[in-house]
Amino acid sequence: MDKRRIGIVGGGPAGLMAAEVLAARGHAVSVLEAMPTIGRKFLLAGKSGLNITHSEPYDRFATRFGAAGAHLRPALDAFTPEDLRAWAEGLGTKTFVGSSGRVFPVAMKASPLLRAWRARLEGQGVAIRVRHRWTGFAPEGLRVETPDGAVVMAFDAVLLALGGASWPRLGSDAAWVDGLAERGVGIAPFRPANCGFDVDWSPVFAERFAGAPVKGVTAQSAAGTIPGEFVVSKTGIEGSLVYAHAAALRDALEASDAASLTLDLAPGRSLARLAADLARQGGKASFSSRLRKGAGLDGVKAALLRECVREVPALPPGALAAAIKALPVPLVRPRPIAEAISVAGGIRFDAVDADYGLKALPGVFVAGEMLDWEAPTGGYLLTACLATGRAAAEGIDRWLSNRAG
Repeated sequence: MDKRRIGIVGGGPAGLMAAEVLAARGHAVSVLEAMPTIGRKFLLAGKSGLNITHSEPYDRFATRFGAAGAHLRPALDAFTPEDLRAWAEGLGTKTFVGSSGRVFPVAMKASPLLRAWRARLEGQGVAIRVRHRWTGFAPEGLRVETPDGAVVMAFDAVLLALGGASWPRLGSDAAWVDGLAERGVGIAPFRPANCGFDVDWSPVFAERFAGAPVKGVTAQSAAGTIPGEFVVSKTGIEGSLVYAHAAALRDALEASDAASLTLDLAPGRSLARLAADLARQGGKASFSSRLRKGAGLDGVKAALLRECVREVPALPPGALAAAIKALPVPLVRPRPIAEAISVAGGIRFDAVDADYGLKALPGVFVAGEMLDWEAPTGGYLLTACLATGRAAAEGIDRWLSNRAG
């Protein structure tokens, strides 16, 4: 096969994976990254432990992508979590399964994997050009701002892997939306995913408990009943348990301007047992004492109960137990997209073909978080970015072969 020139715009996981596949097929690949270094969001995600995928059974794993699951399934089938672990090991990164089922590198960091990956890419002949910002299309190719000025770069095919709209300071600023929409590419509005929510805390509660972790609870929404923990912030709630419910809570707020995350503050006790334990407390004991001795609640959990239930100290044992077992935390709004771990929205799947090529722009392909899909945290996001990068690369290779034929 003749060596063809392929431009990949974006040096995140999806773009780098596509570069690896295409370079292995003998193509001349250039990665254009606007930032001073590649993989900035990838590195930040791995700062406290890089969660690369999840170990749950694959049939369940593949259901984690909501309405976009059917569109993503062929790409995921071709690059499963086990394939991802084998790929990482091929770069010298051994992995292990944590207690939550999440998969991490033994080194727990992203930087060793990224260094080895870059070395492999450069060994394959991939040209990585940082501080090269794509600004649009020209008849002859891509308009690119470089450290030496504006240029037009010609390619036989292009992959756009520019990310979504979260973490704009790391490069995912969605600046590409208007330019593609003007050329007829269908784009769903971006919405925050895996995000915190604002709560109308009283000033006293916010000042005293901002930063406090709430552990050993379960939370319920349309997403189901999920155990875990979260953190009280000055403006509301955030953390892994909140993120697990974020899509359902966001959708509820959009539908009715009202939503609550319902907490069970004492998941280890049944309602009947909790009511009986509370009823045994002396009537002369303080409310704080009754909560501590009868329900095992103090600190931030007791404060949440007071904050979210009016006149809670006056409730009889049965009603108090019911409030503890199903405490609604009323939400005001999601936190801004710029703070979200990821987003929903982006290029609609009806705007791309089965090979991830844009129907409105032949020869231009897309991958990763530019597409309209979302997933919870837990390794799902990175796996799908890598899988769609591989799938788009395969699509580019087929498209070029068909044109040559």
